Amino acid sequence: MNCWEYKKCGREEGGGNAAKLGVCPSSTDRRLDGIHGGRNAGRACWVVAGTFCGEDVKCTFADNERSCQDCDFYRLVRRDEAEKGSFRISLELLEMLAA
Repeated sequence: MNCWEYKKCGREEGGGNAAKLGVCPSSTDRRLDGIHGGRNAGRACWVVAGTFCGEDVKCTFADNERSCQDCDFYRLVRRDEAEKGSFRISLELLEMLAA
């Protein structure tokens, strides 16, 4: 399950809130496609600048990192992937974005 499915925000491309509120970059950023089994950055959203959380845009990784550590979806992915031994730390994901 991707973040937009879990959060039911409707901000994925073609989602119910995309036209009104904008498309979230985690749903379109293909550089992290497949990470943690997600589509695009749907299971690594916390490292994508400009992602949405509620009504707020998170503009930097630093903002995301602080707020996302308390996010139930982040904790779910971290737990699920840690159990499989496949959780990729943020630094590794950021390096993938920079490549």
